[in-house]
Amino acid sequence: MKRDYPLEKVRNFGIIAHIDAGKTTTSERVLFYTGSQHKIGEVHEGQTTTDWMEQERERGITITAAAITCFWSKTEEKDKKDASKKFRFNIIDTPGHIDFTAEVKRSMRVLDGAIVVFDGVSGVEPQSETNWRYADEANVPRLCFINKLDRTGASFEDSYKSILDRLSPKAIRAQIPIGLEAAHEGVVDLLTMKSYTFTGNMGEEVVEGEIPADLLEDAKKFRAELVERIVEQDDAAMNAYLEGSEPSVDELKKLLRKGVIANEIFPVYAGSALKNKGVQLVLDGVVDYLPSPLDLPAVTGTNPKTGEAVERHAADDEPFCALAFKLQTDPFVGALTFFRVYSGSVSAGSYIYNANTGNKERVGRIVRLQADKREEVEQVFAGEIAAAVGLKDTKTSHTLCDEANPILLEEIKFPEPVVSVRIEPATKADQEKMGIALRKLADEDPTFKVSSDEETGETIMAGMGELHLDILVDRMKREFNVVANTGKPQVAYRETIMGNSEAEHKYIKQTGGRGQYGHVKIRMKKLEPVEEGAKIAKNVTREDHFEFINNIKGGVIPQEYIPAVEKGVREAMTRGILAGYPLVDISVDLFDGSFHEVDSSEIAFKIAASIAFQEAAQKAKPVILEPIMKVEVVVPEQFMGDITGNLSGKRGQIEGMEDRGMNKAVHAKVPLSEMFGYTTTLRSMTEGRGNMTMEFDHYEVVPKNVADEIIASRK
Repeated sequence: MKRDYPLEKVRNFGIIAHIDAGKTTTSERVLFYTGSQHKIGEVHEGQTTTDWMEQERERGITITAAAITCFWSKTEEKDKKDASKKFRFNIIDTPGHIDFTAEVKRSMRVLDGAIVVFDGVSGVEPQSETNWRYADEANVPRLCFINKLDRTGASFEDSYKSILDRLSPKAIRAQIPIGLEAAHEGVVDLLTMKSYTFTGNMGEEVVEGEIPADLLEDAKKFRAELVERIVEQDDAAMNAYLEGSEPSVDELKKLLRKGVIANEIFPVYAGSALKNKGVQLVLDGVVDYLPSPLDLPAVTGTNPKTGEAVERHAADDEPFCALAFKLQTDPFVGALTFFRVYSGSVSAGSYIYNANTGNKERVGRIVRLQADKREEVEQVFAGEIAAAVGLKDTKTSHTLCDEANPILLEEIKFPEPVVSVRIEPATKADQEKMGIALRKLADEDPTFKVSSDEETGETIMAGMGELHLDILVDRMKREFNVVANTGKPQVAYRETIMGNSEAEHKYIKQTGGRGQYGHVKIRMKKLEPVEEGAKIAKNVTREDHFEFINNIKGGVIPQEYIPAVEKGVREAMTRGILAGYPLVDISVDLFDGSFHEVDSSEIAFKIAASIAFQEAAQKAKPVILEPIMKVEVVVPEQFMGDITGNLSGKRGQIEGMEDRGMNKAVHAKVPLSEMFGYTTTLRSMTEGRGNMTMEFDHYEVVPKNVADEIIASRK
């Protein structure tokens, strides 16, 4: 079977934004204009295609990333039915709420480009910054779309300035709007120097015209800025331009494409998705400027058998290589594994090799997604996004490949959960079902963790925020018929050390038969971050929050017992010294010890290491860490004093204030423990007119009086 679409005509991109910037509304317009659906669903009516979960439609927010495949012919193409002129779009509509940030992070990893949507009134908002950072980490080329320019208080220039100031000075206007608020009619394209307005019931007719006289001077000035930025991408074009010769529009588009793909330029578009203005021109921008899989460098990984670096190019004749980036439980077909194919192809019914587990799995069926609807396909090729049915052991971030040519791609790193609640089944009958439901939900969502409290035997679920955990409990009830009761939200505290220490422990146990003997000496210090790319010595095992150094010389402890020592240390780190919270950021150096020819065993060294670790930690100035949240509160000006006073009373540090449309935005860093239930407080303080967003920022040592309270509450 051959591919039905040439690779240069494929675009894999995401639509990302802060909550309520109009991302899903934009996605609905994309589906309508590409002919994938014949009716536009609205978020406020709960009728959208990409927000297909009941919880999404009830709350009017996006919770899970939805994948859509559709086709687009550029606006200037007269014959829209000519298949040779069409481009295939694989689109992922991502959530804007910070609690579901993992969906954005994993989507960025597998996409080639992104449309970043901004609210024309608010400009850059907190989640816009987080999403932009994820896109920077994944090196994803972007187009910016300033949306909602029909709203009262909208300002294209203020929003554009906020992108330059807070995200990147590489953004540049590709369009300017014709009119704002109720007078918003269309846009001026600065490259072609034409105006575009949108007629028909749903703005489907794009009408090209002359630039209104009152905008002509601005358009000329901004076009000169745009052309200057574009010709900087090519020395020959730059020299010709300085000598007075401007490249043609087609040449400018080629150079702009080069700049966008290199992340040197971020073109900024204008419009209003709700009022059906501007979306088609953004889709033309996707075709013109965002990369196809062929425009991107080869993916690199390691051969799991030899450890050598290997790479795969976007070509159907290369060995198969794909990354599983999302799991989803489907009520009709079971477990779906979303994957992005980087090279080669895979057919339904074939076997693939999981480089992470070392096992082969059979791909039962392959489906192409239309949000919650699916279309079965026989085969998928390089550069495509699809979902497999029937993979049992594959998890998020696993690499799927050809067994004869294995490759292991870098895993996606997810943030750690910061809020936990105790959960228990409402009835005995729910007990077993709850375990299955929690396991499936944890497989789907890497930021959701389930554990049990050893002392009480209770089940603890941890996530990114109160809304995140609420949604998961609601999903358990609806999708798995499990009724569960939850406790109050708890903060995910951590412990660490501030000093250095040494400890030794000799574990000797004599029973009737063979005894036990393990003896270790360790040094402990706080783990300091190393520069990215720094070489790690062979005798060091290093992770994000832990380092184990094996400095045993002359066989005083045989090599076969060293892993048991490391295991004992790791287990001891799960139970903190002060209040039983996990220990982080610790470096342990095993430098001496002894063994017994007959009595030594792995279990003896594991126990010795665990006890030595606890003794060393007690001497190394242990402290409790708490999560500090980055908080933004947007309120009318008259409530500013009350809000800042209230946040300061919550141990918050006010970091700045700024105008946000007609309101004021307050930026602060506040401990998570002080923020539970804050939304309700905010509403009552601002007559329901204030809103807030909050995301995890960092861990910080808690003040002594707070630490004493935490320790007392755990006893």
